[in-house]
Amino acid sequence: MEEKKQIGYRIVGKIKRVKGHCNAGHKKGDTFELSGHNTGGLCGFFYHDIFPYIIMLQFGGSFPKDWGGNQDVVELECMDRFNAVKIQLKRIKE
Repeated sequence: MEEKKQIGYRIVGKIKRVKGHCNAGHKKGDTFELSGHNTGGLCGFFYHDIFPYIIMLQFGGSFPKDWGGNQDVVELECMDRFNAVKIQLKRIKE
């Protein structure tokens, strides 16, 4: 099989917190790559919710500078309030 070329920036997801039990099996500290073509093993609901942020970071977008914070990092939480998983998405500039 032909190796795929990296499109845009690399995006690394890191699980920061799990409240309850993640149905996809993620644990605090798990780290994995994500992209428009790679779900990183996230459940479909969570991946669907964070997809716009993955694409924004992957292709060079960012939040307005006056919002403060690091333009290469965003933290998001899954919609399951009983088993909330918090993930940090980080753009890797290499």
